[in-house]
Amino acid sequence: MSKTPTSPKPGDQEPGIRYVNLYEAEDKVYTRRIIGFYQKLRRYTGLPLILGFLLMPWLIIDGRPAMLFDLPARQFHILWLTFRPQDAMYLAWLLLIAAFLLFTVTVLVGRVWCGFTCPQTVWTQMFIWAEHLCQGDRNKRMKLDAQPWNTEKVLRKGATQSIWLLISLITGLTFIGYFVPIRELIVGLVTLEVHPAAAFWVFFFMGATYLNAGFMREQVCKYMCPYARFQSVMYDQDTLAVLYNHHRGEQRGPRKANEDYRAKGMGDCIDCSWCVQVCPVDIDIREGLQAECIDCGLCVDACNQVMDKMSYPRGLISFTSEDAIAGGRTRILRPRLFGYGAILLLMIGVFIYSIGTRAPVGLDVIRDRGVNMYRLSGDMVQNVYTLRIHNMDRGVHHYDVQVHGDFPFSVQGYRQYPVEEGEILTVPIRVQVPRDELDRTQTNITFELQSLENPEIRAVRNSTFIGP
Repeated sequence: MSKTPTSPKPGDQEPGIRYVNLYEAEDKVYTRRIIGFYQKLRRYTGLPLILGFLLMPWLIIDGRPAMLFDLPARQFHILWLTFRPQDAMYLAWLLLIAAFLLFTVTVLVGRVWCGFTCPQTVWTQMFIWAEHLCQGDRNKRMKLDAQPWNTEKVLRKGATQSIWLLISLITGLTFIGYFVPIRELIVGLVTLEVHPAAAFWVFFFMGATYLNAGFMREQVCKYMCPYARFQSVMYDQDTLAVLYNHHRGEQRGPRKANEDYRAKGMGDCIDCSWCVQVCPVDIDIREGLQAECIDCGLCVDACNQVMDKMSYPRGLISFTSEDAIAGGRTRILRPRLFGYGAILLLMIGVFIYSIGTRAPVGLDVIRDRGVNMYRLSGDMVQNVYTLRIHNMDRGVHHYDVQVHGDFPFSVQGYRQYPVEEGEILTVPIRVQVPRDELDRTQTNITFELQSLENPEIRAVRNSTFIGP
């Protein structure tokens, strides 16, 4: 006879199993401020990301923003390159490279992307800095939230919210500055002449930043980020991650500084909970590897400080592998890492080669497929073609068209029109050959397009010529 499962009571929970009520609001996370190697490393990796994000829309290259996604014109300007819808292959290729780069890094050092360079982490770190600045460290913030509203609480909370809103506004403006020239965007907002759609998206992303980094924080990492769900398939016994050495730390418990705790069967962990207090996603690393852990290393810094105070060796919590915890050694070079790395290098090489050899002009040749596949004009045989010339270079070009084949072909009805940057010129032309020179009903011909301003800019396309 089967038993009906019952809901576990708090006192009945099995060791190592944590029950979470998804319908119950989680407690607010108050992180302790810590100074250490990984905290400094997070700062040095986050600052370039922030500066790059803020400054890129302001940089000007060839009279335009260095990075501008001009959706109405269907042009993506990235540094000295311009991509259009027909270049979507490059975007797909770039996304694949980013995915395999993430896989390679994860196999090697776990979720360091999440802990050090993920925008959610970096912006949350800025918002927590504002809390520390205006409200103080962990204990002061807890006391401030517990006390009734008074002048001090209003001023401290108001200052925190003001900094949050300022960061969120700058973030929204900068993000939309990648789609609308940021100088025009700011002037338009100040003079109330900005397009309503641009204004809507500025305040939309301002609100999203304020909500995600100010209030949701660890909820994004725990429940919304898909990376936490599939990262485990890329981990193995040699993946470096933030791990607690339970062989050395157990049994935990408080003790005096000079006490012979080993004689009592205790480990190095004094159960101070600093590793939990500094964790931005509010987990206890001593419970083992968890999907929520972002490998930020703050618990490593906190534990090392406690070990220093107790005169114990550092490394109770460290970036290490499960093999090393078990007493073995970490194998950095292994087949999975070689596989991901080889594919990544190959894809990067193909991408760079494709970009380097990308022609700044596109040419499509369409032969007239009407009822009359060819025309007779006096002693000449003519075929009609439609040329689509796409100028993908920066600047205006005049293009010359020539036709090569086994017979003396010539081009009629073509003028060297000026083609603006990004313009697609569609022009019909006639290709003719003397009738007495043509000795077959079908022959291959080659169209060669060449810029008069820069002869190195050229395109070649093959087609067929039909005769009687």
